Amino acid sequence: MKEISAKELEQKLAQGEKLNIIDVREVDEVTAGKIPEAIHIPLGLIEFKMNELDKSKEYIMVCRSGGRSGRATQFLESQGYKVVNMSGGMLDWEGKTE
Repeated sequence: MKEISAKELEQKLAQGEKLNIIDVREVDEVTAGKIPEAIHIPLGLIEFKMNELDKSKEYIMVCRSGGRSGRATQFLESQGYKVVNMSGGMLDWEGKTE
């Protein structure tokens, strides 16, 4: 499973890279703040929403600490998607939130 650190992701966004970020936390967690560019799809809905994702794009999965996003990454990888897990999750995130 490919991984990216919160710092590396923050640097890519600061350089203006267009990234596809999916936050798999629950609604109440996202309400407390998410990465501005992130799309919110709770982990429990990934299986049902994956047909809305483009297999030609790479997605960066985010959660609170990296565990749930890791499970989402492994699942989507097994379905043929290009995915990267943000290790450390939002606990390690020091960038802007909305």
